[in-house]
Order: sequence, then C-alpha cells, then structure tokens
Amino acid sequence: MTADAPPVVLRRAEPADAATVADVYLASIHATYDFPLAHSDDEVRGWVAGHLVPAEETWVAEAGGQVVAMMALDAAGIDQLYVLPDWIGRGVGSRFVALAKERRPDGLELYTFQVNDRARRFYERHGFVAAAFGDGSGNEEGQPDVLYRWQP
Repeated sequence: MTADAPPVVLRRAEPADAATVADVYLASIHATYDFPLAHSDDEVRGWVAGHLVPAEETWVAEAGGQVVAMMALDAAGIDQLYVLPDWIGRGVGSRFVALAKERRPDGLELYTFQVNDRARRFYERHGFVAAAFGDGSGNEEGQPDVLYRWQP
C-alpha cells in the first residue's frame, strides 16, 4: 500500500454490497481467464445477489469507500476470493487468507483453475498444498482445476 492509499477495511458483506461484489468478481475473472465463462455477467450478478451474499459467509475489502476485493467462505473453506486487478499485490488477498484461517482454524480447502499460475503461487506461499488435480469434469467451465488444502 502506498502512503497516499486509503486504509483497507475487511467487513462482512451486506445485501447492498451485492452489485459491487459482482463487479469485483467479474472484473477479476475477465482479467484472468480467456476461456468462456459458464454463465453470463447478468447470471453471475443474480447468483451473487440471490445466493453468494445472503447464503455464504461473504466478506469485502473496502478502501476509500470502494470495494476492492471479496471472499466467500463455505463450510470447507474459501469458495471465492477475487481482487480487483489494480489491487493485486497490495496485501488484500493475504489479509483475506489470514481471516479465512482464523474463521476456519481446523483447515481450509479451495479450488482454482490449473492455468491460474498467479493464484497457485499465492496459495502455496500461504501454506496450501495441492491435494488433487481435476480434468475439468467437476466444474461448469470444463477447465482443469486443482484442489488445495491448508492444515494448521
């Protein structure tokens, strides 16, 4: 974080955050992957508003009144973690991982796509170990993925 950057605050997402949570999710997805998504942007927005924010433990990182990252936890661990492209490398994702470890102290699981080298290096730096590699038949995008686990 630069000296003039606003402080980043982590807080639980509220229903009013759904649109900005979807914006972060979509901006990150579109900047990271070149394969087609399984759902349209409008379908993603509906899923975020109708399921992700109200049904999962969803968090936002806010800086200067702007949501710059989001994380959703499910029973097994990190279901979603996305950071706006301009905010990658500023420690927001690391703060979310620390929060996830605090909220799920017995261990965490998460999936990422195998082609996402940046995410894979990030999770491995935070103590996650690749536990299984999928061929894409287990996700809607049909893309090879990797299951990561963290154990305390």
